[in-house]
Amino acid sequence: MWDKINVFMQSSGYFHLSSGQLLMVIIALILLYLAVVKKYEPLLLVPISFGMLLTNLPMGELMAAPHDGQIGGLLYYLYQGVKLGIYPPLIFMGIGALTDFGPMIANPRTILLGASAQFGIFATIFGAIYLGFSPAEAGAIGIIGGADGPTAIFTATRLAPHLLGPVAIAAYSYMALVPIIQPPIMRWLTTREERTVEMEQLREVSKLEKIVFPLLVTILGGLLVPSALPLLGSLMFGNLMREIGVVDRLLKTTQNSMMNIVTIFLGLTVGATAEAKSFLNPETIGILLLGLVAFSFGTISGVLLGKLMYRISGGKINPLIGAAGVSAVPMAARVVQKVGQEENPSNHLLMHAMGPNFAGVIGSAIAAGTLLAVLS
Repeated sequence: MWDKINVFMQSSGYFHLSSGQLLMVIIALILLYLAVVKKYEPLLLVPISFGMLLTNLPMGELMAAPHDGQIGGLLYYLYQGVKLGIYPPLIFMGIGALTDFGPMIANPRTILLGASAQFGIFATIFGAIYLGFSPAEAGAIGIIGGADGPTAIFTATRLAPHLLGPVAIAAYSYMALVPIIQPPIMRWLTTREERTVEMEQLREVSKLEKIVFPLLVTILGGLLVPSALPLLGSLMFGNLMREIGVVDRLLKTTQNSMMNIVTIFLGLTVGATAEAKSFLNPETIGILLLGLVAFSFGTISGVLLGKLMYRISGGKINPLIGAAGVSAVPMAARVVQKVGQEENPSNHLLMHAMGPNFAGVIGSAIAAGTLLAVLS
């Protein structure tokens, strides 16, 4: 009888739980708390934190590869969509189907704000190389500055697959923490007078403009950076379905069922890459810190260009909208709206901020394609 009890205990996860796994379980529960209680992007953090929890419970083997005729773990097979670069373009397709590029088309100057916010990517690459990472690894780390989880995953799987776990966790974590990270930077770089600027209402964009836009971006962007086409093409195809108005069934599926399913699979498997044995090391800490630097520099460069545009326009552009140039849609735009209204309750910056926010999505895809072309 005691032998059977001993065998059962030996097969129990309690007996094999390491201190590192326990720490990762605690981190997973903290992330879950932030998602549920603090409402920090729960659609991202809930599956990521639960995937992290699952992979760090011993003996579950959910990420185990098949071996000796045995099938692999459930999350291992779902993870192949990440490893093969399938999920990120599908997420981009869903984003395109949900996106109205009207604010960006109405005010093309905001494209510059989206482009400037990508500065954090390239600045961090040089910092990562200085710290000893290879150019390819530095590119995978730098893309965190785009604040776009799917783009970071797509780039990391091609440049540095062994860094995918910490890069993906960092990218999604900083996306979720936009409301904490960005406001202090925005207030630090702007004056109260600048933050209170009320911008003119945007012009109405015609249906023809909205249909031509995704076609034009696909052609021009695809010719400029062919390696960005999986992301850029998927984004623009999703948007084209939205604007042409003749494929409602496909559009609704892309916006809802497909987007939700892929988000679940992507979140769970990204979280499942954060195993204690591969996650708790100095290299991971360095990646997390460099990712924070990249994201902060992206915000800084966007706001600084916003200040320049404020002066050139004679005070007609609120520099806060430059912070939305990072690709965290729509979190960054909502943060701009919140900070602006704290200074001026009658100020409505959301639609103006959506322009650079959408430009940041396109910019991060092009930046990723550039890195792949140069560093692969």
